[in-house]
Amino acid sequence: MRGSARGLFVGRSVVLLLAAGALAGCVADKDVTGSVMRASASREVATGDREGQLRRMAATYAAAYEKNPNDPGAAYAYGVTLRALDQRAQALAVLESASIRHPAQRQILAAYGRSLADAGRLEEALKVLGKAHLPEQPDWRILNAQGAILDQLGRTAEARRYYESALKIAPGEPSILSNLGLSYALAGEPAKAEAVLLQAVANPKADDKVRANLAMVQGLKSAGPAKKPTRG
Repeated sequence: MRGSARGLFVGRSVVLLLAAGALAGCVADKDVTGSVMRASASREVATGDREGQLRRMAATYAAAYEKNPNDPGAAYAYGVTLRALDQRAQALAVLESASIRHPAQRQILAAYGRSLADAGRLEEALKVLGKAHLPEQPDWRILNAQGAILDQLGRTAEARRYYESALKIAPGEPSILSNLGLSYALAGEPAKAEAVLLQAVANPKADDKVRANLAMVQGLKSAGPAKKPTRG
């Protein structure tokens, strides 16, 4: 890695990465999973008005990005903050450009892959997330996102293998269990879905979206097997 390519981890870029790190963690699972924010990450934006804080963060990162769009830290921070604000088209544009400029930066590739999934470009998202993930350095968030994308593509058996791998790294993680529960629900197995989602909500890190998924599945279960839920 030459000169400026190291900027993602040294110099002023590391400040942006540290500031955006928790945020990136929380939105990592927002894309295609039942969990929006992890407890550890939500504290970064939970005090006061969340949207207001995100907008202030976006303004800060936008200024840094406009000043130097080649700065990987600025592009990454700006892109994930835009995703948190649901400005998905703009986030995709920023992260796509960053991935072209910095094809070896796995954090950027991971964020870009999730942004592609936001846009419904699922096959492309899988390819990009595959490049962002190293088997020798497994990341449960990427595995979880890959699993959820595979579920949307109807590749249920493959999806569940990804969830199982993710759970080996992060046992009991509610966002993974939420995805697995939805996988069972989408396959018309509400009893299994409910059991898994009950495990998810038992975790103190479970958020309102996970609890809403459980309520939805319980409603479907009581209504009978004819209906299937859709991912939120």
